[in-house]
Amino acid sequence: MTRTKRNTALLAASTAVLSLALPLTAASPSTAAAPKAPPLDWTKCEGTGLDPRQECATVEVPMDYAAPHGKKITVAFSRIPAENPQKRRGALFLIPGGPGGGSLDQPSDKGQKLPQEVRDAYDLIGFDPRGYGRSTPASCDLERGDLARTKLLPWPASDGSVTETMATARRVSEACARNGGELVQHISTANEARDLDRVRAALGEKKISAWGVSYGTYVGAVYNELFPHRTDRFVLDSNGNPDHVRVQRAWLEAFEVGVEDNFPEFAKWASEPGNRDRVAKTPAEVRRVFLRLAARLDRKPIPWPGANPEELNGNVLRQTMLDSLYDPDDYPTLAKLILAAQKDTVPPAPQGPPEPVLQNATAVGAATICNDAAWPRSAGVYEKGVAESRAKYPLTAGMPRNAMTCAAWPWTPKEPAVRITDRGPSTVLLVQNRRDVATPLSGALKMRAALGRRAVMVTVNSTGHDAYLGNGNACGDRTVSHFLATGERPARDIVCE
Repeated sequence: MTRTKRNTALLAASTAVLSLALPLTAASPSTAAAPKAPPLDWTKCEGTGLDPRQECATVEVPMDYAAPHGKKITVAFSRIPAENPQKRRGALFLIPGGPGGGSLDQPSDKGQKLPQEVRDAYDLIGFDPRGYGRSTPASCDLERGDLARTKLLPWPASDGSVTETMATARRVSEACARNGGELVQHISTANEARDLDRVRAALGEKKISAWGVSYGTYVGAVYNELFPHRTDRFVLDSNGNPDHVRVQRAWLEAFEVGVEDNFPEFAKWASEPGNRDRVAKTPAEVRRVFLRLAARLDRKPIPWPGANPEELNGNVLRQTMLDSLYDPDDYPTLAKLILAAQKDTVPPAPQGPPEPVLQNATAVGAATICNDAAWPRSAGVYEKGVAESRAKYPLTAGMPRNAMTCAAWPWTPKEPAVRITDRGPSTVLLVQNRRDVATPLSGALKMRAALGRRAVMVTVNSTGHDAYLGNGNACGDRTVSHFLATGERPARDIVCE
Protein backbone atom coordinates (compact mmCIF):
# COMPACT_ATOMS: atom_id res chain seq x y z
CA MET A 1 0.00 0.00 0.00
CA THR A 2 -0.09 4.43 1.84
CA ARG A 3 -2.85 8.03 2.92
CA THR A 4 -4.11 8.86 -0.44
CA LYS A 5 -4.77 12.45 0.32
CA ARG A 6 -1.26 12.99 1.64
CA ASN A 7 0.48 10.64 -0.78
CA THR A 8 -0.30 11.46 -4.37
CA ALA A 9 0.93 8.17 -5.53
CA LEU A 10 -1.47 5.74 -4.36
CA LEU A 11 -1.33 2.60 -6.21
CA ALA A 12 -2.81 0.03 -4.04
CA ALA A 13 -1.54 -0.40 -0.66
CA SER A 14 0.78 -3.17 -1.17
CA THR A 15 4.19 -4.45 -0.34
CA ALA A 16 6.06 -6.97 1.60
CA VAL A 17 9.30 -8.70 1.17
CA LEU A 18 10.92 -10.71 -1.46
CA SER A 19 11.75 -14.28 -0.97
CA LEU A 20 14.88 -15.49 0.17
CA ALA A 21 18.14 -15.36 1.26
CA LEU A 22 20.92 -14.73 -1.05
CA PRO A 23 24.08 -15.36 0.93
CA LEU A 24 25.33 -12.09 2.34
CA THR A 25 28.61 -11.88 0.46
CA ALA A 26 30.52 -9.04 -1.09
CA ALA A 27 29.22 -10.13 -4.47
CA SER A 28 25.62 -9.58 -3.44
CA PRO A 29 24.20 -6.18 -4.37
CA SER A 30 22.47 -6.23 -0.99
CA THR A 31 25.70 -5.74 0.89
CA ALA A 32 27.91 -3.77 -1.48
CA ALA A 33 29.83 -1.32 0.69
CA ALA A 34 29.06 2.34 0.15
CA PRO A 35 32.11 4.21 -1.17
CA LYS A 36 33.52 7.11 0.79
CA ALA A 37 31.18 10.00 0.04
CA PRO A 38 32.43 13.42 -1.04
CA PRO A 39 31.50 16.43 1.13
CA LEU A 40 27.83 17.30 0.80
CA ASP A 41 26.74 20.48 -0.95
CA TRP A 42 23.90 21.68 1.24
CA THR A 43 21.61 24.25 -0.37
CA LYS A 44 18.29 25.94 0.39
CA CYS A 45 15.43 23.54 -0.38
CA GLU A 46 13.00 24.38 -3.17
CA GLY A 47 9.36 24.89 -2.26
CA THR A 48 7.14 27.12 -0.18
CA GLY A 49 6.21 26.97 3.48
CA LEU A 50 9.38 25.13 4.49
CA ASP A 51 11.14 25.60 7.78
CA PRO A 52 14.09 27.96 7.09
CA ARG A 53 16.37 25.50 8.88
CA GLN A 54 15.70 22.77 6.32
CA GLU A 55 18.51 22.25 3.83
CA CYS A 56 18.83 19.89 0.86
CA ALA A 57 21.52 17.85 -0.83
CA THR A 58 21.86 14.95 -3.26
CA VAL A 59 23.90 11.78 -3.34
CA GLU A 60 24.88 9.78 -6.40
CA VAL A 61 23.93 6.08 -6.35
CA PRO A 62 24.18 3.24 -8.88
CA MET A 63 21.12 2.81 -11.05
CA ASP A 64 21.85 -0.92 -10.88
CA TYR A 65 23.54 -2.16 -7.70
CA ALA A 66 24.61 -5.30 -9.56
CA ALA A 67 26.70 -2.98 -11.77
CA PRO A 68 27.94 -0.45 -9.19
CA HIS A 69 30.34 1.24 -11.60
CA GLY A 70 27.73 1.70 -14.30
CA LYS A 71 25.12 4.42 -14.76
CA LYS A 72 24.40 6.69 -11.80
CA ILE A 73 21.26 8.47 -10.62
CA THR A 74 20.75 10.96 -7.80
CA VAL A 75 18.73 10.70 -4.61
CA ALA A 76 17.61 13.98 -3.04
CA PHE A 77 17.40 14.31 0.74
CA SER A 78 16.90 17.02 3.32
CA ARG A 79 17.85 17.79 6.90
CA ILE A 80 16.83 19.87 9.86
CA PRO A 81 19.64 19.56 12.40
CA ALA A 82 19.04 18.38 15.95
CA GLU A 83 17.85 21.30 18.04
CA ASN A 84 20.14 20.61 21.00
CA PRO A 85 23.68 19.71 19.86
CA GLN A 86 24.60 18.59 23.39
CA LYS A 87 21.83 15.98 23.31
CA ARG A 88 22.25 14.93 19.68
CA ARG A 89 22.12 11.16 19.15
CA GLY A 90 22.09 10.85 15.37
CA ALA A 91 19.81 10.95 12.34
CA LEU A 92 16.12 10.01 12.23
CA PHE A 93 15.03 9.06 8.71
CA LEU A 94 11.39 9.77 7.86
CA ILE A 95 10.52 6.90 5.51
CA PRO A 96 7.45 7.73 3.42
CA GLY A 97 4.51 5.58 2.43
CA GLY A 98 3.47 4.72 -1.09
CA PRO A 99 5.07 3.23 -3.00
CA GLY A 100 5.21 6.44 -4.94
CA GLY A 101 5.53 9.00 -2.17
CA GLY A 102 8.37 11.08 -0.77
CA SER A 103 9.37 12.69 2.50
CA LEU A 104 11.72 15.43 1.30
CA ASP A 105 9.58 18.17 2.89
CA GLN A 106 8.55 16.18 5.97
CA PRO A 107 11.24 17.50 8.32
CA SER A 108 9.43 20.86 8.01
CA ASP A 109 5.91 19.57 8.67
CA LYS A 110 5.46 16.04 9.99
CA GLY A 111 8.83 16.18 11.72
CA GLN A 112 7.80 19.25 13.68
CA LYS A 113 5.02 17.24 15.36
CA LEU A 114 7.67 15.17 17.11
CA PRO A 115 8.11 16.06 20.78
CA GLN A 116 10.94 18.37 21.78
CA GLU A 117 13.09 15.63 23.30
CA VAL A 118 13.07 13.79 19.96
CA ARG A 119 13.82 16.91 17.92
CA ASP A 120 16.64 17.70 20.33
CA ALA A 121 18.21 14.28 19.80
CA TYR A 122 18.01 13.80 16.05
CA ASP A 123 18.71 15.43 12.75
CA LEU A 124 15.42 14.93 10.86
CA ILE A 125 16.11 13.44 7.44
CA GLY A 126 13.61 13.41 4.57
CA PHE A 127 14.21 12.01 1.10
CA ASP A 128 12.64 11.37 -2.27
CA PRO A 129 13.05 7.69 -3.25
CA ARG A 130 14.73 6.88 -6.55
CA GLY A 131 12.54 7.89 -9.46
CA TYR A 132 10.40 10.25 -7.41
CA GLY A 133 10.20 14.02 -6.97
CA ARG A 134 13.56 15.79 -6.87
CA SER A 135 15.54 12.59 -7.18
CA THR A 136 16.22 11.43 -10.75
CA PRO A 137 12.57 11.22 -11.87
CA ALA A 138 10.64 8.54 -13.73
CA SER A 139 7.47 8.76 -15.80
CA CYS A 140 5.57 6.35 -18.03
CA ASP A 141 3.62 9.19 -19.71
CA LEU A 142 0.28 7.45 -19.29
CA GLU A 143 -3.00 8.43 -20.89
CA ARG A 144 -5.07 10.67 -18.62
CA GLY A 145 -7.76 8.02 -18.22
CA ASP A 146 -5.22 5.56 -16.82
CA LEU A 147 -4.38 8.02 -14.03
CA ALA A 148 -7.90 7.76 -12.60
CA ARG A 149 -8.12 6.47 -9.03
CA THR A 150 -10.33 3.63 -10.22
CA LYS A 151 -7.60 2.55 -12.66
CA LEU A 152 -4.69 2.85 -10.24
CA LEU A 153 -6.47 0.39 -8.00
CA PRO A 154 -7.82 -2.55 -10.00
CA TRP A 155 -11.60 -2.26 -9.66
CA PRO A 156 -13.27 -4.92 -11.83
CA ALA A 157 -16.25 -4.26 -14.06
CA SER A 158 -19.67 -4.15 -12.41
CA ASP A 159 -20.28 -7.79 -13.33
CA GLY A 160 -16.92 -8.87 -11.92
CA SER A 161 -15.19 -9.15 -15.29
CA VAL A 162 -11.42 -8.58 -15.30
CA THR A 163 -11.17 -8.04 -19.06
CA GLU A 164 -10.87 -4.26 -18.81
CA THR A 165 -8.43 -4.51 -15.91
CA MET A 166 -6.14 -6.79 -17.91
CA ALA A 167 -6.35 -4.38 -20.85
CA THR A 168 -5.34 -1.51 -18.54
CA ALA A 169 -2.42 -3.57 -17.24
CA ARG A 170 -1.19 -4.15 -20.80
CA ARG A 171 -1.65 -0.50 -21.80
CA VAL A 172 0.19 0.85 -18.74
CA SER A 173 2.98 -1.72 -19.02
CA GLU A 174 3.49 -0.90 -22.69
CA ALA A 175 3.66 2.81 -21.85
CA CYS A 176 6.27 2.17 -19.14
CA ALA A 177 8.34 0.05 -21.55
CA ARG A 178 8.05 2.73 -24.24
CA ASN A 179 8.53 5.86 -22.12
CA GLY A 180 10.00 4.89 -18.77
CA GLY A 181 13.59 4.31 -19.80
CA GLU A 182 16.05 2.08 -17.99
CA LEU A 183 15.32 3.60 -14.58
CA VAL A 184 11.88 1.98 -14.19
CA GLN A 185 13.56 -1.43 -14.35
CA HIS A 186 15.63 -0.63 -11.24
CA ILE A 187 13.02 0.87 -8.90
CA SER A 188 12.37 -1.58 -6.07
CA THR A 189 12.10 -1.75 -2.30
CA ALA A 190 15.51 -3.37 -1.93
CA ASN A 191 17.11 -0.64 -4.03
CA GLU A 192 15.35 2.04 -1.98
CA ALA A 193 16.86 0.48 1.15
CA ARG A 194 20.30 0.43 -0.48
CA ASP A 195 19.88 4.08 -1.46
CA LEU A 196 19.08 4.91 2.15
CA ASP A 197 22.34 3.35 3.18
CA ARG A 198 24.16 5.56 0.67
CA VAL A 199 22.46 8.57 2.24
CA ARG A 200 23.54 7.30 5.67
CA ALA A 201 27.13 7.07 4.47
CA ALA A 202 26.97 10.53 2.87
CA LEU A 203 25.81 11.96 6.19
CA GLY A 204 28.71 10.27 7.97
CA GLU A 205 26.44 8.31 10.30
CA LYS A 206 27.48 4.86 11.54
CA LYS A 207 23.85 4.01 12.31
CA ILE A 208 20.47 5.52 11.59
CA SER A 209 17.14 5.63 13.36
CA ALA A 210 13.90 5.69 11.37
CA TRP A 211 10.18 6.31 11.48
CA GLY A 212 8.59 4.41 8.60
CA VAL A 213 4.87 4.67 7.87
CA SER A 214 2.66 2.32 5.82
CA TYR A 215 4.71 1.09 2.84
CA GLY A 216 7.62 2.77 4.63
CA THR A 217 7.40 0.03 7.27
CA TYR A 218 8.34 -2.46 4.59
CA VAL A 219 11.24 -0.30 3.44
CA GLY A 220 12.37 -0.03 7.06
CA ALA A 221 12.08 -3.79 7.59
CA VAL A 222 14.07 -4.50 4.42
CA TYR A 223 16.75 -2.00 5.47
CA ASN A 224 16.87 -3.68 8.87
CA GLU A 225 17.37 -7.04 7.14
CA LEU A 226 20.04 -5.90 4.68
CA PHE A 227 21.93 -3.62 7.07
CA PRO A 228 21.09 -4.89 10.57
CA HIS A 229 24.14 -3.43 12.31
CA ARG A 230 23.48 0.03 10.90
CA THR A 231 20.10 0.37 12.63
CA ASP A 232 19.62 2.26 15.87
CA ARG A 233 15.96 2.87 16.86
CA PHE A 234 13.36 1.88 14.26
CA VAL A 235 9.67 2.72 14.55
CA LEU A 236 7.46 0.90 12.04
CA ASP A 237 4.03 2.53 12.01
CA SER A 238 0.98 0.96 10.26
CA ASN A 239 2.45 -2.34 9.14
CA GLY A 240 1.55 -4.77 6.39
CA ASN A 241 2.02 -8.47 5.96
CA PRO A 242 5.63 -9.12 4.82
CA ASP A 243 4.72 -12.22 2.83
CA HIS A 244 7.95 -13.00 0.99
CA VAL A 245 6.15 -14.95 -1.74
CA ARG A 246 3.17 -12.74 -2.57
CA VAL A 247 4.62 -9.36 -1.57
CA GLN A 248 2.33 -6.51 -2.64
CA ARG A 249 -0.45 -8.88 -3.66
CA ALA A 250 -0.87 -9.66 0.05
CA TRP A 251 -1.08 -5.97 0.88
CA LEU A 252 -3.64 -5.32 -1.84
CA GLU A 253 -5.74 -8.22 -0.62
CA ALA A 254 -5.62 -6.77 2.90
CA PHE A 255 -8.14 -4.10 1.83
CA GLU A 256 -10.86 -6.75 2.10
CA VAL A 257 -10.33 -7.08 5.83
CA GLY A 258 -9.34 -3.44 6.32
CA VAL A 259 -12.62 -2.16 4.89
CA GLU A 260 -14.67 -4.61 6.96
CA ASP A 261 -12.74 -3.53 10.08
CA ASN A 262 -13.41 0.16 9.40
CA PHE A 263 -16.76 0.53 7.62
CA PRO A 264 -18.69 -0.17 10.85
CA GLU A 265 -17.05 2.90 12.40
CA PHE A 266 -18.18 5.03 9.46
CA ALA A 267 -21.64 3.49 9.66
CA LYS A 268 -21.95 4.32 13.37
CA TRP A 269 -20.91 7.90 12.69
CA ALA A 270 -23.19 8.22 9.63
CA SER A 271 -26.25 7.07 11.60
CA GLU A 272 -25.80 9.28 14.67
CA PRO A 273 -28.77 11.54 15.46
CA GLY A 274 -27.85 15.18 14.95
CA ASN A 275 -25.19 14.42 12.34
CA ARG A 276 -25.74 16.96 9.57
CA ASP A 277 -24.48 14.34 7.09
CA ARG A 278 -26.56 11.50 8.49
CA VAL A 279 -27.05 8.78 5.89
CA ALA A 280 -29.48 6.47 7.69
CA LYS A 281 -30.95 5.77 11.13
CA THR A 282 -28.89 2.67 11.97
CA PRO A 283 -25.39 1.37 11.09
CA ALA A 284 -26.94 -1.66 9.36
CA GLU A 285 -29.03 0.60 7.18
CA VAL A 286 -25.96 2.72 6.26
CA ARG A 287 -24.33 -0.42 4.88
CA ARG A 288 -27.45 -1.34 2.91
CA VAL A 289 -27.73 2.20 1.52
CA PHE A 290 -24.12 2.12 0.37
CA LEU A 291 -24.38 -1.26 -1.33
CA ARG A 292 -27.68 -0.41 -3.03
CA LEU A 293 -26.34 2.92 -4.26
CA ALA A 294 -23.11 1.38 -5.60
CA ALA A 295 -25.16 -1.20 -7.52
CA ARG A 296 -27.45 1.51 -8.89
CA LEU A 297 -24.47 3.58 -10.04
CA ASP A 298 -23.02 0.49 -11.70
CA ARG A 299 -26.16 0.37 -13.83
CA LYS A 300 -26.69 4.08 -14.32
CA PRO A 301 -23.73 6.41 -13.62
CA ILE A 302 -24.25 10.13 -13.01
CA PRO A 303 -22.30 12.55 -15.26
CA TRP A 304 -19.53 14.33 -13.34
CA PRO A 305 -17.85 16.97 -15.55
CA GLY A 306 -14.23 17.66 -14.62
CA ALA A 307 -13.73 14.42 -12.71
CA ASN A 308 -11.60 11.50 -13.90
CA PRO A 309 -13.56 9.57 -15.11
CA GLU A 310 -16.25 12.13 -15.88
CA GLU A 311 -18.98 10.13 -14.20
CA LEU A 312 -19.91 8.94 -10.75
CA ASN A 313 -20.19 5.19 -11.17
CA GLY A 314 -20.23 2.39 -8.62
CA ASN A 315 -16.46 2.01 -8.54
CA VAL A 316 -15.91 5.75 -8.05
CA LEU A 317 -18.23 5.55 -5.03
CA ARG A 318 -16.33 2.51 -3.73
CA GLN A 319 -12.99 4.25 -4.23
CA THR A 320 -14.27 7.30 -2.35
CA MET A 321 -15.33 4.96 0.44
CA LEU A 322 -11.87 3.43 0.56
CA ASP A 323 -10.12 6.81 0.60
CA SER A 324 -12.46 8.17 3.27
CA LEU A 325 -11.80 5.27 5.66
CA TYR A 326 -8.12 6.21 5.99
CA ASP A 327 -9.03 8.98 8.43
CA PRO A 328 -12.27 9.50 10.39
CA ASP A 329 -11.94 13.20 9.60
CA ASP A 330 -12.80 12.28 6.00
CA TYR A 331 -16.07 10.51 6.77
CA PRO A 332 -18.08 13.59 5.69
CA THR A 333 -16.63 13.32 2.16
CA LEU A 334 -18.20 9.89 1.70
CA ALA A 335 -21.45 10.79 3.43
CA LYS A 336 -21.95 13.92 1.32
CA LEU A 337 -21.31 11.95 -1.87
CA ILE A 338 -23.85 9.29 -0.86
CA LEU A 339 -26.47 11.91 -0.04
CA ALA A 340 -25.87 13.81 -3.29
CA ALA A 341 -25.89 10.68 -5.47
CA GLN A 342 -29.20 9.56 -3.99
CA LYS A 343 -30.62 12.76 -5.47
CA ASP A 344 -28.81 12.19 -8.80
CA THR A 345 -26.49 15.13 -8.16
CA VAL A 346 -22.74 15.40 -7.57
CA PRO A 347 -20.54 17.82 -5.61
CA PRO A 348 -17.83 19.81 -7.43
CA ALA A 349 -15.29 17.52 -9.11
CA PRO A 350 -12.44 16.61 -6.76
CA GLN A 351 -9.13 18.28 -7.48
CA GLY A 352 -6.23 15.88 -7.84
CA PRO A 353 -2.51 16.65 -7.88
CA PRO A 354 -0.97 18.23 -11.00
CA GLU A 355 -0.66 15.68 -13.78
CA PRO A 356 3.18 15.66 -13.86
CA VAL A 357 3.22 14.82 -10.14
CA LEU A 358 0.68 12.06 -10.62
CA GLN A 359 2.54 10.69 -13.64
CA ASN A 360 5.74 10.57 -11.60
CA ALA A 361 4.15 8.98 -8.53
CA THR A 362 2.26 6.42 -10.61
CA ALA A 363 5.39 5.31 -12.46
CA VAL A 364 7.33 4.84 -9.22
CA GLY A 365 4.45 2.99 -7.59
CA ALA A 366 3.94 0.65 -10.54
CA ALA A 367 7.66 -0.04 -10.93
CA THR A 368 8.13 -0.80 -7.24
CA ILE A 369 5.18 -3.17 -7.02
CA CYS A 370 6.02 -4.98 -10.25
CA ASN A 371 9.79 -5.20 -9.76
CA ASP A 372 9.57 -6.50 -6.21
CA ALA A 373 7.99 -9.79 -7.25
CA ALA A 374 6.28 -11.40 -10.24
CA TRP A 375 2.48 -11.49 -10.46
CA PRO A 376 0.38 -14.14 -12.24
CA ARG A 377 -0.07 -13.46 -15.95
CA SER A 378 -3.28 -15.44 -16.42
CA ALA A 379 -6.64 -13.67 -16.37
CA GLY A 380 -8.12 -16.86 -14.97
CA VAL A 381 -6.24 -16.46 -11.67
CA TYR A 382 -7.79 -13.03 -11.18
CA GLU A 383 -11.25 -14.07 -12.35
CA LYS A 384 -11.32 -16.77 -9.68
CA GLY A 385 -10.01 -14.46 -6.97
CA VAL A 386 -12.37 -11.63 -7.85
CA ALA A 387 -15.39 -13.93 -7.81
CA GLU A 388 -14.48 -15.31 -4.38
CA SER A 389 -13.76 -11.85 -3.00
CA ARG A 390 -17.00 -10.33 -4.32
CA ALA A 391 -19.02 -13.06 -2.64
CA LYS A 392 -17.32 -12.75 0.73
CA TYR A 393 -16.49 -9.01 0.85
CA PRO A 394 -19.16 -7.09 -1.12
CA LEU A 395 -17.96 -3.65 -0.02
CA THR A 396 -14.73 -3.98 -2.00
CA ALA A 397 -16.40 -5.76 -4.97
CA GLY A 398 -13.41 -7.99 -5.80
CA MET A 399 -10.82 -5.23 -6.26
CA PRO A 400 -8.29 -6.54 -3.70
CA ARG A 401 -7.75 -9.77 -5.67
CA ASN A 402 -7.72 -8.26 -9.14
CA ALA A 403 -4.82 -7.71 -11.53
CA MET A 404 -2.59 -4.68 -11.24
CA THR A 405 -0.20 -3.46 -13.92
CA CYS A 406 2.18 -6.26 -12.91
CA ALA A 407 0.01 -8.86 -14.67
CA ALA A 408 1.51 -7.55 -17.94
CA TRP A 409 4.79 -6.00 -16.72
CA PRO A 410 7.42 -6.45 -19.47
CA TRP A 411 10.27 -7.30 -17.09
CA THR A 412 10.83 -9.98 -14.48
CA PRO A 413 12.23 -9.16 -11.02
CA LYS A 414 15.99 -8.81 -11.15
CA GLU A 415 16.62 -10.50 -7.80
CA PRO A 416 14.85 -12.68 -5.28
CA ALA A 417 13.01 -11.18 -2.38
CA VAL A 418 14.48 -10.02 0.90
CA ARG A 419 12.91 -12.26 3.50
CA ILE A 420 12.16 -10.57 6.83
CA THR A 421 13.49 -12.69 9.69
CA ASP A 422 14.01 -12.63 13.44
CA ARG A 423 17.80 -12.60 13.06
CA GLY A 424 19.62 -9.41 14.04
CA PRO A 425 19.62 -6.73 16.73
CA SER A 426 16.44 -6.08 18.69
CA THR A 427 15.91 -2.47 17.62
CA VAL A 428 12.31 -2.28 16.35
CA LEU A 429 9.10 -0.90 17.85
CA LEU A 430 5.91 -1.60 15.88
CA VAL A 431 2.90 0.65 16.42
CA GLN A 432 -0.44 -0.32 14.91
CA ASN A 433 -4.02 0.91 15.09
CA ARG A 434 -6.59 -1.80 15.72
CA ARG A 435 -8.80 -0.54 12.85
CA ASP A 436 -6.71 0.43 9.81
CA VAL A 437 -8.19 0.20 6.32
CA ALA A 438 -4.90 -0.06 4.39
CA THR A 439 -2.71 -2.04 6.78
CA PRO A 440 -5.11 -3.97 9.01
CA LEU A 441 -4.08 -5.46 12.33
CA SER A 442 -4.22 -8.98 10.88
CA GLY A 443 -1.36 -8.15 8.50
CA ALA A 444 0.63 -6.24 11.11
CA LEU A 445 0.58 -9.29 13.34
CA LYS A 446 2.37 -11.17 10.56
CA MET A 447 5.08 -8.50 10.47
CA ARG A 448 5.32 -8.91 14.24
CA ALA A 449 5.70 -12.68 13.90
CA ALA A 450 8.33 -12.35 11.17
CA LEU A 451 10.51 -10.03 13.27
CA GLY A 452 10.22 -12.21 16.37
CA ARG A 453 12.54 -11.15 19.19
CA ARG A 454 13.77 -8.16 17.18
CA ALA A 455 10.55 -6.26 17.83
CA VAL A 456 7.97 -5.23 20.40
CA MET A 457 4.48 -4.23 19.26
CA VAL A 458 2.14 -1.52 20.53
CA THR A 459 -1.46 -2.11 19.45
CA VAL A 460 -3.52 1.07 19.65
CA ASN A 461 -7.29 0.93 20.11
CA SER A 462 -7.93 3.58 17.45
CA THR A 463 -9.38 3.93 13.98
CA GLY A 464 -7.57 5.11 10.85
CA HIS A 465 -4.28 4.81 9.03
CA ASP A 466 -1.06 6.24 10.54
CA ALA A 467 -0.92 5.62 14.27
CA TYR A 468 1.97 7.64 15.75
CA LEU A 469 1.11 11.35 16.00
CA GLY A 470 -1.74 10.71 13.56
CA ASN A 471 -4.85 8.65 14.15
CA GLY A 472 -3.58 6.85 17.25
CA ASN A 473 -3.98 7.82 20.90
CA ALA A 474 -2.00 9.47 23.69
CA CYS A 475 -0.80 6.17 25.14
CA GLY A 476 0.60 4.98 21.82
CA ASP A 477 2.19 8.35 21.06
CA ARG A 478 3.79 8.50 24.50
CA THR A 479 5.22 4.98 24.16
CA VAL A 480 6.77 5.66 20.76
CA SER A 481 8.16 9.05 21.76
CA HIS A 482 9.76 7.53 24.85
CA PHE A 483 11.43 4.85 22.73
CA LEU A 484 12.84 7.39 20.27
CA ALA A 485 14.09 9.64 23.06
CA THR A 486 15.51 7.00 25.41
CA GLY A 487 15.70 3.68 23.57
CA GLU A 488 13.44 2.07 26.17
CA ARG A 489 10.66 -0.16 24.84
CA PRO A 490 7.93 -1.97 26.74
CA ALA A 491 9.19 -5.28 28.10
CA ARG A 492 6.56 -7.08 26.02
CA ASP A 493 3.82 -6.35 23.49
CA ILE A 494 1.19 -4.01 24.91
CA VAL A 495 -2.24 -2.64 24.03
CA CYS A 496 -2.98 1.07 24.37
CA GLU A 497 -6.70 1.44 25.07
